[in-house]
Amino acid sequence: MISIDGFASLADTGKSTMAANNASSLQSSLKNLSSESTDEELMQVCKDFESYFVEEILKEVKESMLEKEEGDNSLSTLTDYHMDSVIEMIADEVVDEVGASFTQQLYEQMKRNYNIDS
Repeated sequence: MISIDGFASLADTGKSTMAANNASSLQSSLKNLSSESTDEELMQVCKDFESYFVEEILKEVKESMLEKEEGDNSLSTLTDYHMDSVIEMIADEVVDEVGASFTQQLYEQMKRNYNIDS
C-alpha cells in the first residue's frame, strides 16, 4: 500500500523540479536573445519574465497569508503543489490582462539593450 507521505514526497520533488525548470527555461530564453532576434521572440521573453515575476510574488503572498498548520505535512505538500500550478496559470492571466504597460516597457528596454531593429 502506498502512503500519502510517498505522494507528498513525489509532489515536493516535482514542485522543486518545476520551479528549477521554469527558471532555467527563462534563463535559456534570455541567453538566446541577440540583435538578430525578432520582435515576437523578444516580446515573448518579456511576457515570460513578467509572468514568472508575478508568479513568485503570488507565491510569497500565499505563504504570508496562510498559516502553517501543525500536523499532516503530506497533505499540505500536495495542496501546495496544486496551488502552485494554479498560481502559475493566474500569473499568466494577470500578465495577459493587465501587464501590457510593464511588458511594453521591458520590451523597449531590452530592444535597446540588444540592438534589435524593428
